[in-house]
Amino acid sequence: MSTQPIDQHPANASSSWLKSYYFIRFAVSAIWVALAFTVAKSMPALAAVMLVAYPAWDALANVIDAGRSGGLGRNRSQMLNFVVSTVTAVAVIVALGKSMNAVLVVFGAWAALAGLFQLVTGVRRWKSGAQWAMILSGVQSALAGIFFVKMAGGPEAVSITDIAPYAAFGAFYFLISAIWLTVSDARRGSNRAAA
Repeated sequence: MSTQPIDQHPANASSSWLKSYYFIRFAVSAIWVALAFTVAKSMPALAAVMLVAYPAWDALANVIDAGRSGGLGRNRSQMLNFVVSTVTAVAVIVALGKSMNAVLVVFGAWAALAGLFQLVTGVRRWKSGAQWAMILSGVQSALAGIFFVKMAGGPEAVSITDIAPYAAFGAFYFLISAIWLTVSDARRGSNRAAA
């Protein structure tokens, strides 16, 4: 027997979860970006921890999100994203012992793959609403990954501030999705009240 309240339709519950999830993803990314452009750029040890934590957080977030809709087994794109993000966190630790250019190559490969998996997840969730922003974010992430790999092969020294704009765009797309779902829910509520 279901204990779900009568007015809590599964679609509404899904929208409510995604809205909260996107706001949390925005907040974490925004804090990461702020630290990258301020404290971390002059503290290599903090920057190193943050560079490992970023993909590790993405892996955890995918597990939590997939858990709300049947787990990783039923959400293959998120399962693959989890695996790639976990491997990336470990690879960043190894790359930090070599150079920041090596770290940028790892981030580039991760951004490209994670972007493709996010795009697939967005297409699969299209009916949940606001997924156009997640699809755009996935495409942009894939393109940023290619740019990172190319940039890493150049002569310029790189730092965490070269990765921060990528995280900032991710934060922006999560915020847009959260706001879009909030507005959509408010409109649905108004329509139900008027009816």
